[in-house]
Amino acid sequence: MTQSLDVPLTARRSPADPSTGTAAVDHTPRYAHPGDAGADLLASESVVLLPGRRALVGTGVSIALPEGHAAFVMPRSGLAAKHGVTVVNSPGTVDAGYRGEIKVALLNTDLEAEHHVAVGDKIAQLVVMPVVRAEFLPVDALPESARGEGGFGSTGYAHTTGGTAS
Repeated sequence: MTQSLDVPLTARRSPADPSTGTAAVDHTPRYAHPGDAGADLLASESVVLLPGRRALVGTGVSIALPEGHAAFVMPRSGLAAKHGVTVVNSPGTVDAGYRGEIKVALLNTDLEAEHHVAVGDKIAQLVVMPVVRAEFLPVDALPESARGEGGFGSTGYAHTTGGTAS
């Protein structure tokens, strides 16, 4: 069974719009399936993302996380794969002390097609996790590790069997 955490929130409710046939929208984050790590965040405003451009999109949601927890705003895989729309600062961090509206910095990576975001569209996921606060200790040298200073492609890109990828 998945552990549960109570997170107080305020969530906007967008009214129905008879002129467009749009139903009322409750912006409370919800998990689509049992066991999902991310709860869906919905747009509380309409936005047109021009090709290659970004926009800060409101969700109408504010939360009060308990100390020792943070929430992380992450892209939706379907939105990225089908439309090239992602979260610029992924993951966006929501600290326990923040009480303002959660906004999502969306980026349209498609260089040809614009993307329309409507009120109520699923635009990101919110993952709540426990976090630890580090005590940073200055030292003269770091202990050795198997990886050392290798980073940014240091392990190669091809999968090989019995050898080292380069």
